[in-house]
Order: sequence, then C-alpha cells, then structure tokens
Amino acid sequence: MSNLTNDQRIALEAAVFRRLVEHLRTRSDVQNIDLMNLAGFCRNCLSNWYREAAEASGEELSKEESREIIYGEPYADWQAKHQREASDVQKAAFEANKPAH
Repeated sequence: MSNLTNDQRIALEAAVFRRLVEHLRTRSDVQNIDLMNLAGFCRNCLSNWYREAAEASGEELSKEESREIIYGEPYADWQAKHQREASDVQKAAFEANKPAH
C-alpha cells in the first residue's frame, strides 16, 4: 500500500469525486437509467449519498440542494434539457436489475 496520510487519501478521494461529477455533467447524453442498468447507480444516487454524508456530519442538506450539487443546476432544469423518456428496453432492463430496497 501507499504511504499516504489520511488527509492525503481524503484529498485524493475528493478530487476523484469532483472529476466524476464533472464527467457526468459533460455526459448529459448518458441517461440515469443507462447508468442504473450498467452500473447500479446514477446521478440521483450520488446526490442521495452526498446528502446522507452531509447529514451524518451534522449538516442539513435538502434533496434539491444535493441534486443541484451533482447536476450543476436545478434538477428540473437538467431534466427539461437532457432527460428523455426511457425506452421499453431500458425500462425492462431496469426492472430486471433494480436493487431491492
């Protein structure tokens, strides 16, 4: 293993997270259902995890605020610009693979 300090590890993880979020913002052509079907998570999952982490550290963050952090704009605006209706194939794949909560 590397000789990274905990602070260095946290800083690197944060940089990777920021890069992932920026990548997802530039790839608005990739729909959330595609991400869910292929990877089991999507932008909304990231925003939920972000909000949960904030709450675990004692910070209040609304669903709308956490989504804006991930999407880079209000979620409704992103949806209006980029979200398409899922195809029957996408919906069937989601039903077959959706996580059991």
